[in-house]
Amino acid sequence: MGIKKDKIKVDMAAQDADITQCLKVLSDGGLILYPTDTVWGIGCDATNAEAVKRVYGLKRRDDHKALIVLIDSAENLDHFVVDVPDIARELVNVAVKPLTIIYEGAYNLAPNVLGDEDSVGIRIPNNEFCHRLCERFGKPIVSTSANVSGEPTPVCFADISPEIVKGVDYAVSYRRDDKTPHQPSNIILLSRDGTFKIIR
Repeated sequence: MGIKKDKIKVDMAAQDADITQCLKVLSDGGLILYPTDTVWGIGCDATNAEAVKRVYGLKRRDDHKALIVLIDSAENLDHFVVDVPDIARELVNVAVKPLTIIYEGAYNLAPNVLGDEDSVGIRIPNNEFCHRLCERFGKPIVSTSANVSGEPTPVCFADISPEIVKGVDYAVSYRRDDKTPHQPSNIILLSRDGTFKIIR
């Protein structure tokens, strides 16, 4: 029992150190490489257009393709979506797997994060590291797969190309040795009238 408690303390200390460094980088407009509730992601302050521009550049991705952002709770959706349909929170609460919902009428985000109709994909991560990071940062964080556009999505940290690792300002140490396969989230497009369409 003592060994297990010691391991938990070590894990929490490692998370705290990574989160502290991530917060500094994000606040300075930098990029992080971090383990999300799905795959490893490239992240930045989703309200900082210059930081978002760097993400597109690193991924070599067209900037007309919207990016997913993470927030800490469904209660904060109203800060970034003009009119949140009632069903949104129900979908979040019943989701078994990570779920990204695309909302229309987003605001308080960098313009280059958004897609058509000022839409944005938002996910509320259900893993401890991401939740704590989002909660402490207090602003949405970009989450896009850690690969050059068109290349395979890395399953674990070891699969991430050196170009991506060198292109960020901080790469999280926590969970680098985790070889457990993780998959991208399910995606639902939710209209203002509450109707939705499963994208993935």
